[in-house]
Amino acid sequence: MSDALEIRNLHKQFGGTPAVDGLDLVIPRGEFHALLGPNGAGKTTTLRIVAGLVRADFGTVRVLGHDIASDARAAKSVLAFLPDDPLLYGKLRPLEYLEFVAGLWSIDAATAQARAADLLSTLSLDDKLDGRIETFSRGMRQKLALAGALIHDPAVMILDEPLTGLDAAAARLVKDILIERVKQGCTVVLTTHILEIAERLAERISIIARGRIIAQGTMAELRGGSARGETLEDIFLELTSEGAGGAAP
Repeated sequence: MSDALEIRNLHKQFGGTPAVDGLDLVIPRGEFHALLGPNGAGKTTTLRIVAGLVRADFGTVRVLGHDIASDARAAKSVLAFLPDDPLLYGKLRPLEYLEFVAGLWSIDAATAQARAADLLSTLSLDDKLDGRIETFSRGMRQKLALAGALIHDPAVMILDEPLTGLDAAAARLVKDILIERVKQGCTVVLTTHILEIAERLAERISIIARGRIIAQGTMAELRGGSARGETLEDIFLELTSEGAGGAAP
């Protein structure tokens, strides 16, 4: 059985500067995985390559066995990508937006309406049905974008800073939804600068710096390879500080 995500020897440069530099990452099905790194480490570029939005210079990416370069349609059909600043159509209302997204996935109208109504209720947006998206707060937009990512029932979810702009109650709601999706067999790959969230939610964590994975494992495994500190913050800072060495997994 194919892994949920398989990245091998991935390279990408911008203007001669490596953004991703020989990155290897394998994530099995049904895992909650956190991809962490400082700004400029290559996280977002990697995720955009996985989503098919950026073409790699070299290397392979497979989503459930489907090569994103040679079999993009099949790879994207099982994948959801939620960027850190998702594009929404401000003049639409929530149901209209979700039905539009469902149409892009060729979901029939009745199924789209039922899924949209369920997602809006689950995300506590069902009292905003008459409002236009342009009037929504950042947190409300983020929740609606997550609903759009879930509308086609993806097997693999790639989420870039999905909790940005959410208050504590909304963040807890989103975390509960993601945990439940993983329990149902979905694979979730999440980036976040809030390390406590990664420490609590992720089954395994990968730390990226200078375009490649420098450490990977469960919290217990990361603690075992750390010279100091018990928290993920301590380990992260130790590995990514200026001049710090890091052994690839």
